[in-house]
Amino acid sequence: MKIGVPIEIKNNENRVGMTPSGVFELTKRNHTVFVQKNAGFGSGFFDEDYIKAGATILDTIEDIYGAADMIVKVKEPIEKEYPLIKSHHTVFTYFHFASSEALTRAMIDSKAVCIAYETVEDPDGSLPLLIPMSEVAGRMSIQQGAKYLEKPIKGRGILLGGIPGVPPAHVLVLGGGIVGIQAAKMAAGLGANVTIMDINMKQLRYIADIMPENVHTEFSSEYNIRRHLPHTDLIIGGVLIKGAKAPKLITRDMLKEMRPGTVIVDVAVDQGGCFETTRPTTHEEPTYIIDDVVHYSVANMPGAVPYTSTVGLTNVTLPYVIKLANEGWEKACENSIPLAKGLNVVNGKIVYKEIAEAFDLEFEMA
Repeated sequence: MKIGVPIEIKNNENRVGMTPSGVFELTKRNHTVFVQKNAGFGSGFFDEDYIKAGATILDTIEDIYGAADMIVKVKEPIEKEYPLIKSHHTVFTYFHFASSEALTRAMIDSKAVCIAYETVEDPDGSLPLLIPMSEVAGRMSIQQGAKYLEKPIKGRGILLGGIPGVPPAHVLVLGGGIVGIQAAKMAAGLGANVTIMDINMKQLRYIADIMPENVHTEFSSEYNIRRHLPHTDLIIGGVLIKGAKAPKLITRDMLKEMRPGTVIVDVAVDQGGCFETTRPTTHEEPTYIIDDVVHYSVANMPGAVPYTSTVGLTNVTLPYVIKLANEGWEKACENSIPLAKGLNVVNGKIVYKEIAEAFDLEFEMA
């Protein structure tokens, strides 16, 4: 197999799809790996490291796509990359198709095989290739939220953990999955008062058992969410429906119930966001303000900590990359139910139901 690793060209995206360690594992199995010049630089990996591991360095992104059968990336292709993706390509990356009809239609037109990290699913329902980035994003949501609560950035001017004699901030976490648990853990560690909401009572019982005393659990409903808004300082949106658009838990009219300078961080932005007023932002311009509420909705949050994120991601993607390289996508997906669930678009057809439903497009079984 000829495998290509391009530079990520999304705004301020410094992660890379493969480390030198991954290249070594593939080349020792007699696969050929092409890495674009300086692809790993932002994550702290250099061309000489890749060369020592057996990679061939190519100058341009066009060279990478032209030479490779399989493309291993981090983020979804952006418009500049659409024409580079051809019918012979297998593209293995985060796609988040449900948030972009343009991307979905472009990949249908390419007739490539698109395997999405975020829908690879283990038998227990967990998403092994989403977990490490959800862990990073959940922890970062509190780090960023705490910063944007500062007054110079139009926040309420509150220190998340307070000080003796001054109460800490109130943090509301929507969603009790990986993102929500990591966010609650970080906020609690900084001393905030935290409420985490979910509709899964089994998960809420688990969270109540493992969290410290300053974390409280509550069943998620519109009524309960609205009850918290007037006295909450930071809201984290961490709701995920596999492969589908996120539900809108905070609507535009709810912003009026929040105090000026409240910060909302939408970690679900990749799946369309769980706040009605969410629009994707970048690390270059991460926030915007609507009705005096500070919105943070960077679509590639883990890209700000690329070394941690790249190593965490490639730890879990590499076994699947090796399987795809060794067996080809058809046999690999036939032999691996988790990998088969990663199939989203194949040869011009949508084979993941939730994506077809998001845009009222035709769905076909893989």
